[in-house]
Amino acid sequence: MSPPVIHIVGVCGSGKSTLARRLTERGFNARQISQEHSGVPDLWRWKRVPDVLIFLDASGDTVRQRYPKLNMTEAYLQEERARLAHARAHADCYINTDGLTPDQVEAQALAYLQKRGFQ
Repeated sequence: MSPPVIHIVGVCGSGKSTLARRLTERGFNARQISQEHSGVPDLWRWKRVPDVLIFLDASGDTVRQRYPKLNMTEAYLQEERARLAHARAHADCYINTDGLTPDQVEAQALAYLQKRGFQ
C-alpha cells in the first residue's frame, strides 16, 4: 500500500515546511502547499485531492516571534487567512502551533494519521 498523500497548508510561520519534512522523513508523501500566497481558493487540491489535508495555524505574535524578519502585520495575516478559508473549511486536521515545539506539532499530526489508520 502506498503512503497517503498529505497536503499541509497554513499561515506563514506556522510550521508547514518543518512538518512536511518530518512526515516525509517518516515515509509519508507529505508536501507543503503555499495556499497562503495564492488567490486560487482550492490550490490545495492542485494536481490531486489529498488523502489528508492538515491545516496549521499560528497567531500573529507567534509568527512574528518565529520569523521577525518577515515583518508580518495583522492586516497581512488576515489576508492570508482569507486566502486559506477554503482549505480551512475542508481540513481534516487542524493544529494551532502557538506554544508548540516542532516535536509536539509532529506528534499531533501523527496521532491524527494513526487514528485514520495511516501508519
